[in-house]
Amino acid sequence: MAAVSDLGQFSELAAALEPWLDRVVIVGGWAHRLHRLHPRARSLSYPPLVTLDADVAIPRRLPVEGQDIRQRLISSGFTEEFLGRDHPPATHYHLGDTSSGFYVEFLTPLVGGEYDRENRRRATLRVAGATSQQLRHIGLLLNRPWMIDLSEGAFTGRVQVANPASFMVQKLLIHRRRNVDDRARDLLYIYDTLQLFGSRLPELRTEWRVHLAPQIPDRTLKELVKSSRTLFLEPSDDIRRAARISPERQLKPGALQEACAHGLEQLLL
Repeated sequence: MAAVSDLGQFSELAAALEPWLDRVVIVGGWAHRLHRLHPRARSLSYPPLVTLDADVAIPRRLPVEGQDIRQRLISSGFTEEFLGRDHPPATHYHLGDTSSGFYVEFLTPLVGGEYDRENRRRATLRVAGATSQQLRHIGLLLNRPWMIDLSEGAFTGRVQVANPASFMVQKLLIHRRRNVDDRARDLLYIYDTLQLFGSRLPELRTEWRVHLAPQIPDRTLKELVKSSRTLFLEPSDDIRRAARISPERQLKPGALQEACAHGLEQLLL
C-alpha cells in the first residue's frame, strides 16, 4: 500500500520478533500507520504521519526458546543505543547504526508504584533479553489487539496492532504527561483515527464498553470522560499546533476540534 512506504524496514523488525508476534502489540505511530491496512479502514486521500520509531508493547514476561529478543534483533542488524541512567538503561534498537533513522523501543505495563522501596524509579525492565520502559496504561494497548496481514521484504505474516479504541483512549489518558509537540501529534492521531474508522464507531463503542472500560478504575474513567470533553471543548493551542503538523492538508483547528469532540462522545458515552 503506497500510504505506508517504508514497510521494508518494519518487516525487518517483524521478522526478528516473529516468535513473539502473538503476544506483542505494535502501538504508537506505527500502529496508526498499519491501521490503514486493515479491511475496516476507510481510504483516505492523505498519507499517515511519518514516524521513525516503532513502539512495541510487551507483557512483563515472555517465553524464550533459543535466542531471546535482544539476540534476534542484534543478529538481524539492529544496534543498541543506551539512554539515561536507569538500570537497565532505556534502549533504542536501531536498524543499522543510529543514523539509519528507524528504531524500536519496547513498552511494558507499570505495575505498582513508580518507585521501589529504596526510592529508585522503576523505569525499565528486562523482558526476554530486551530492555523495556515501564509505563502506565500500556496494559490497555495489549488488550484486544487487531490483526494486520503483511507481506513485505523479510516478513510475511500477521502482526498485532492496538485496536483503534484502545489507541485513542490511551492517548487521552497520557495527554497531560506529554510534551508540547507530542500532545499536538497525539491529537492529530485521534482525529485521523476517527476519520479512518468513523463508520465503525458503533463497533468501537461496543469494544470499549464491553472489553476495555471494565479494566479501568472508575475514577480514571471519570477523569477520561472529563479530559476528552475539556480537550476538545474549543480550539486550543494544542489543537492549533495539531492542525499545522500537515500543512498540505489545510486542516482547520475548528474542524479538528468538532470532529474529535463528536467522535469521542459517540465512543465513550
